[in-house]
Amino acid sequence: MAVDSIPDFLAEQRDKAPEELQPLILDFETFWERKLWHQLTDSLVQFFNHPKSAPQRLAFHKVFILKFADKINQLKLVDLALKAATQCKDDQERLSFLLSVVKKVDNDTSQDALVFASVAVSRVKLNLNRLDDARRDLDAAEKILDTFDSVETVVHAAFYDANASYYQRKMDFANYYRTSLLYLACIDLASLSSEERHRRAYYLSVAALVSSSIYNFGELLLHPILDSLAESEDDSWLRDLLFAFNRGDLIAFDALSDNVASNKLLNEHSTHLRQKIYLAALTEAVFRRPPHDRTMTFSTISHETKVKQKEIEHLVMKALSLGLLRGTIDQVDEVAHITWVQPKVLDMKQIGNMRQRLLDWDSNVNQLGNWIETAGKDVWAA
Repeated sequence: MAVDSIPDFLAEQRDKAPEELQPLILDFETFWERKLWHQLTDSLVQFFNHPKSAPQRLAFHKVFILKFADKINQLKLVDLALKAATQCKDDQERLSFLLSVVKKVDNDTSQDALVFASVAVSRVKLNLNRLDDARRDLDAAEKILDTFDSVETVVHAAFYDANASYYQRKMDFANYYRTSLLYLACIDLASLSSEERHRRAYYLSVAALVSSSIYNFGELLLHPILDSLAESEDDSWLRDLLFAFNRGDLIAFDALSDNVASNKLLNEHSTHLRQKIYLAALTEAVFRRPPHDRTMTFSTISHETKVKQKEIEHLVMKALSLGLLRGTIDQVDEVAHITWVQPKVLDMKQIGNMRQRLLDWDSNVNQLGNWIETAGKDVWAA
């Protein structure tokens, strides 16, 4: 369509548009005629954000926006294209459309927009099950991101979200957990629907539990997204399970075992979960003790963790190898000398225990001071 026919196109689209959107299209005509590209872009963003604009987005992009695409903010150009892409009839058409957008913004002055568009392409490739192609796109995007001193959070959010989707499909739980939390750090949680918040909280919780390298859930336990599980009648147990692991609560874990068995993925990793709760019970048992009293016999550890005494050495060695504890093992005397335990987020009960330890320490200091004062009267007098 020739440039001279743009007013005709806008008039035609205005007639098709719902009544509440017609004033915006009138603004398009004014801004177009006066070459007010910034105002035109903002009006288009407002138009595309309206749910009732969906049937007209592709037409506006292909016929109207491309006429001045090089004159407007390239990130906003990509954003408009992504909203238009939702109206493609299938993923194959969407992929072709977004590849044309990538080509459009592939220049030295719009590398952030290039990343934004490339990440969108990788999302479509994931939907088409082209995982290796998607990974290459994401790796290329990451190389560009690493060259930036700063970039709009919307770009980082899109990148982390696409990576999380990739790792979820690859069943890479640790990387899914990490990138999902990075994504949540880039967005306003209120921008997600309640269903989306619940879905992400659910998948994050399961990933944290079944991962073979995540033993500290502190960042997730403190994140407000977990509130969506607390509000759920069906899945509130999952939040309770996370807190049970955090405090090494074997009784709570056993009480929730039926829920674990009913969840396919958790049930498949039930042996690993059992090992994980034993490690949590071990670290909690060490944590509860004051630093000067962390030499524990195997029988004491067995009593506190409910692990058979003959398996305690392996349990402690596992904790040491994972970096949950530091110390040494005396195999002959069956004693573990623990010098350090990994810090973790405390619940109210654990905070209460720590408070009591501080009170005990304060009391011991006072007693020592009184003894020194009594025993050293002659010295102080001299």
